[in-house]
Amino acid sequence: MNKNINKIKLLEGSPKIIKKFFTKDEIDKFKTLYKNLPTTVHNKKQNVIKKRWLKDYSEELEALFYKKVKDEIGDFKMDNLKDENNDDILGLFQESYNPIGLHVDAGFNLNEIIFKQTLIPLSPKGSTVVFKNKFYGNSTNFTIDKNELMIKDLKYGQNFRSSEHLKLFENKPFDEQNHKKFLKHEKIENLSGLEVDLVYEWELGSILIFDRTRLHCSSSLIEGKKIGLTTFTKK
Repeated sequence: MNKNINKIKLLEGSPKIIKKFFTKDEIDKFKTLYKNLPTTVHNKKQNVIKKRWLKDYSEELEALFYKKVKDEIGDFKMDNLKDENNDDILGLFQESYNPIGLHVDAGFNLNEIIFKQTLIPLSPKGSTVVFKNKFYGNSTNFTIDKNELMIKDLKYGQNFRSSEHLKLFENKPFDEQNHKKFLKHEKIENLSGLEVDLVYEWELGSILIFDRTRLHCSSSLIEGKKIGLTTFTKK
């Protein structure tokens, strides 16, 4: 578990959706950045493309992002992974046609005071489910899939695999209506004890800001391709 849980808890708050956070021109610049960045992962089987927002690739967008987000959450530092050249990675772009499973983006350094993460839609289709439940360990994919749980040889920056969430929260059945409406891609048994806080319907120009300790996932409601940019902060 994180060594600074009490300090992290003092920084926590409700998820925040801000509409018209970026102008159309600013979103277009993020889209151009995405097109120009080198591809990190192209999983043709899962139909997923991932790209890393590399530092100094667009100083204009770096300055814009920092100023706008600072106005909302106060001072912060980017919690950066490093690329193969030891350069900072400011965020992660992901293009996909399928929902992303239950996970938490709590980072990989249990001595850090993790803060907020942001999600910026670059396509109008998509939605994200944020749960009330929190986790204070490392970045983790939560699953009851036995094959997934056997994966131990993780590369740098890959999430741990765990079913520990089922022991942490009250063992009550997940709401069947929410499962049917938003989370059909997840086994309902994997959601035991979880409670939905909000469902963020993607809208170009908007941003979702929430605590990095929050469990979350995509919803099942995907129409075609979706592209989003996620960033992570710390104190």
